[in-house]
Amino acid sequence: MNRTNKIAWFVFGFLAVGIGLYPLIYVFADGEMGLLLSKSKELLANKIWNTGFYGHISFGGLALGIGWVQFSRRFRNSNLARHRLIGKIYVIAVLISGFCGGFIAFYATGGFIAKLGFFFLAVVWLFFTLSAYFAIRKGDIEKHKVFMIYSYAACFGAVTLRIWLPLLILIIGSFEPAYRIVAWLAWVPNLVFAYFWVRRKGLIIG
Repeated sequence: MNRTNKIAWFVFGFLAVGIGLYPLIYVFADGEMGLLLSKSKELLANKIWNTGFYGHISFGGLALGIGWVQFSRRFRNSNLARHRLIGKIYVIAVLISGFCGGFIAFYATGGFIAKLGFFFLAVVWLFFTLSAYFAIRKGDIEKHKVFMIYSYAACFGAVTLRIWLPLLILIIGSFEPAYRIVAWLAWVPNLVFAYFWVRRKGLIIG
């Protein structure tokens, strides 16, 4: 691995772990913060919504924080049992976070456009993750790799959202319009990047 790749790998891991741990701030914060400040008191008092919200950010953070190591060939090949264990934890975390995310998407700030963006993100994330799981169950390693790349590209939307959102707010000058845009910008370009990454690697599914 050359110097540039090492730096890119370090940044990739640092962002994945750092944002993966970010939900802990919500758990231990004294009072509302972040996105919770944009929610109504009625919604914040809703136990079902709270279950969905904390289920989404907690298990989503877990998936993000552990998923990135699976892309290291050395780490993966050195212990396949560990690779499978992390993979199972990742799939379970995505299932919980994805379904919770699909539910709370209906309550997203920013109206219909934002709600639709986050809902489709949840659907896409679940689809690619389950596709990767069923592919490896059938012994199709090639498909498994491809679908996992797409799955983690969707998962990494948690990182890109936090990069794009402050920039959009700075440019637009308002939170809600920026949030409508980032509901799509956080993950669609990630999947486009994943598509070209898959092609570069010569991976095919058919």
